This record gives sequence, structure tokens and C-alpha cells, in this order.
Amino acid sequence: MRILREGSRGPAVQLLQLALNRAEMGALSLDGRFGPATGAALRAFQTRMGLRPDGVAGALTHRALTPWYTGYLTHRVQRGESFRSIASLYGAQLQAVMAANPALAPENLPLGAEIAVPLPFPVVPTGIDYCAELVAYCVEGLAARFPFFRAGAIGRSALGKPLRSLTLGQGANRVLYNAEHHANEWITTPVLLRFAEELGKAAVSGGALLGTDAAEILDYAQITLIPAVNPDGMDLVTGELTAGRDFESARRMAAQYPRFPFPRGWKANLRGIDLNLQYPAGWEQARANKFAQGIVSPAPGDYVGSAPLEAPESRALYAFTRRFDPALTLSLHTQGEVIYWKYRDLEVPGAERIAALFADLSGYAAEETPYASGFAGYRDWFLQDYRRPGFTLELGRGVNPLPITDFDAIYERVRGILVLAALVT
Repeated sequence: MRILREGSRGPAVQLLQLALNRAEMGALSLDGRFGPATGAALRAFQTRMGLRPDGVAGALTHRALTPWYTGYLTHRVQRGESFRSIASLYGAQLQAVMAANPALAPENLPLGAEIAVPLPFPVVPTGIDYCAELVAYCVEGLAARFPFFRAGAIGRSALGKPLRSLTLGQGANRVLYNAEHHANEWITTPVLLRFAEELGKAAVSGGALLGTDAAEILDYAQITLIPAVNPDGMDLVTGELTAGRDFESARRMAAQYPRFPFPRGWKANLRGIDLNLQYPAGWEQARANKFAQGIVSPAPGDYVGSAPLEAPESRALYAFTRRFDPALTLSLHTQGEVIYWKYRDLEVPGAERIAALFADLSGYAAEETPYASGFAGYRDWFLQDYRRPGFTLELGRGVNPLPITDFDAIYERVRGILVLAALVT
């Protein structure tokens, strides 16, 4: 996390305000503006933690705030303690503490053992703008809270940020869900993270999703999520990246293509390559289509690059897909409330039927991909090379980036698809 002080703005400030609220330092507005109220709450927190109360969130303060960023803390067992007493100490739920530490016997906790204690609030926030740092905290927190999840990374972005992954369950049916190929479609990221948390909570409590026992879903399927394919672009669009060499480079690119509002209209990675035009499925046709539209150099969107898989983000997802060998893929985008299930004339057996099921669950329309946008996408390549069901979900309606206030309505429409996609193959 960057250093935050009075006058700072952006998603990192929203996250700081959220963490201070979670730590019961006040009831701050999550407006992303570090003003006097945020400073006062931060100084109170620093005093409580034995830090110098200077009202500046630097490395030590961020480290102290980590439990309220990730949703869990680590506790070292003292003599005579039990899961129940530890849960009571932190206001945590006993069931959540036990679920986070399945290898330990509740009746005989080893002295000095470190245990994960889930704090009494959800890990995944759905009321603030996202940044790459928040994605990292969510993935870490979910993996700590639900040990049957596995956190990892499939590669790095153009600016070196990890491309986070989260795998749910260990069943034989492998499915792969990705989000945020396009920077200004970042609202798709919390959709996947919220789904992971909902599935984990249901598994711990013995609950069900879509009428299916959550534990059975995790036994049947292995669901890998790539929640932010384009973390650099996310930071630009949401205002976490506002200065420096990379920001200025992006600004210069945008000046060449004024059709894309800067930075809100940014789709590409921070090298100006559209990540969903990078896959080896009709890439040459995509290049011809986009060149005809005047996109002939690095741009905020629609530039195909100089070759397929040139961008490290697309290359990493391509390579991971090869290793993971999924039976089905979902790619989350925004705009239109549409489900795309074909690539050109290729009809994968069963895909149209599954698309119809998805449409019934969500109220979205199942349609064929328009010709102008039907080449070099991740779904196009997966259908072409694997001949297995792959779908693009275009979530919501409006102008990208969709506001986070649209999140609840979007999530309710697609949550059933996220469940069913793990079960239909």
C-alpha cells in the first residue's frame, strides 16, 4: 500500500477508511478522500496499537491494519486457551475459527500454535472501488478463512503485479472463470470474489447454493478464479495510479485516441494492448478489423498488439489454461446483459443448451457474437482449440466503468450462472 496522508485520494483511501471502520475507529464515509475525520480515526488507531499517532498511514501502520484489510489475524495459543475463548477474545464466530484451522483438535490446542482467526465481517467489500492491492488482500483473506481454497498467481502484469488466482474445491470437474480483461470493466472482479466468499461460507455452515449443497459443489468441482486479468489498468481507471512515468505514458497514448475518455475509458493494459484481442484465434482478422477503425498503435483500447500473446497478462492466462485444462470457461465482461457462446460457425456440443440454462437463470439473452468483435478473444481461442463450452458474460448496462452501486443487482443476476457452470459438465 502506498503512503496515505491528509489530501490523499483514491481506492487505497477508501480501503483505509473501510479498515478503520472495521476496527471500530469511527463511522467514516468511504469517499476516498483523506480529510480531517479520516486523520482523527487513523491517529486513534495508531494510539491503540502503540504507534506514533502522526495521522500518516505508512508501512508500520499498514502492517498493523492488515487484519482489517484481509479479514483475519493470527493468534498464538496461550496456556488454557480454547477455540471458544479465542473466538470470544476477538468477537469472532466459533464455527469460523474452527473451520479456518481444521488440522487442530479443538479439545487440545498445542501451546504456541499459530491459528487464523476470521474477524466478524466479510472479507470482500462491495461498496468501494477496487485496486490491485485490494484484490491481493481479498485473495489472501479468503484462503485463510477457508483452507479448502488455494491462493496463487499465474504470472505478472506488464508493471510486474501478480496475477492472482484462487482455486475453490478439489473435484475432478475443472472450470476456469476470469474477470477484468478490460480495465474499465473492473466491477467484474468483486463478482468473482463475492461468489468465492459466498460459496466458502455456505460450505462451512452446511448451506446450499442454487439448491445444491455447497460442500458437494466443492467435492465435485475445482473452480479456479482469475479475478483481475488486468490489475495495472484497474489501478489507472479507478484512480489508484495518478502520477509517474507509467501514468504519463498512458496519458500520451490516450491523447492520440480521444475517442477513449481518459482514464475512465481505458480498456487496455498499461502498454496499450487490448488483452482480449491477444489470443491466437483469428488474430489477423481482428487486426484488420481494428486497423480499419484507425487503431494502429498502442491505445487505451482495441489495439491488438504486434503479435498474438505479446502481452504478459494474456500470455499468462493462455499458459495457465493449457496447464489447468478446464472443461468449461467463463469470461466476465460488462455491457449488454448478454451471453455469448459461439466462435464464428463453431458450435461446441452442449454449449447452446448450457447458454439457454444460463439465460433462464439470469434473464440475460443468449446470442451469437457480433462479427466485428468475434476474433482473438479468450473465449474464441478456447472454443477453437478445446472444443469445450466457453462463454462470455456481458454484465449490466450503462456506461463503463459501471458504478459500484450497480454491484448488488449485477451479482444477483449472475450468481446462479457461477454455480451452475461448475456443475453442468
